[in-house]
Amino acid sequence: MGLIADILGFVFGSQRNVLRETAEVFRENAETGAVRAHEVRIAALGQFGSEFQRPAKGWFDRFMDGLNRLPRPMLALGTLALMVSALSDPVWFAARMQGLALVPEPMWWLLGVIVSFYFGARHQVKAQEFQHGLAASMARVPQAVENIAALDRLRADSPAAAATGTDAAARLQATAADANPALEAWKARRG
Repeated sequence: MGLIADILGFVFGSQRNVLRETAEVFRENAETGAVRAHEVRIAALGQFGSEFQRPAKGWFDRFMDGLNRLPRPMLALGTLALMVSALSDPVWFAARMQGLALVPEPMWWLLGVIVSFYFGARHQVKAQEFQHGLAASMARVPQAVENIAALDRLRADSPAAAATGTDAAARLQATAADANPALEAWKARRG
């Protein structure tokens, strides 16, 4: 009895399983492999998610965001106001345009550069936001494909769509060919 207990204690005792550990040398334990794969996926998703998170904004950041949103509407509304002023008081408008005609060309170039950089930077920010939105949409593609496949299985024209189980008779009845008198007449003539 002592020898058997010693052998069983050696194989299964002391919180170790020698058989399992030996088998795992040749074949991976499926459960621990799945746990490791799950941990890798969770870590990767956490890393991807951290790339798209924005830090909490304070009052100064919100104020600057609001200030950054002003130039485009101000340019559009200012242009409309110039057109209205040209129609309502052409002399006043002509005097202002004569003043603009006196602005030297390098100042116009500088204004063009400033406006180009502002709108170029804004375009880049919007393009990056678009890329983030695109990445989020692509992450939802597998779920959408599964949903579409599930909906296709529910179509009325798919065989046994209303069946609740694997009824072979219903599937054969739904896919059986209809009677074809011309084909039957042809078969009768041939044979």
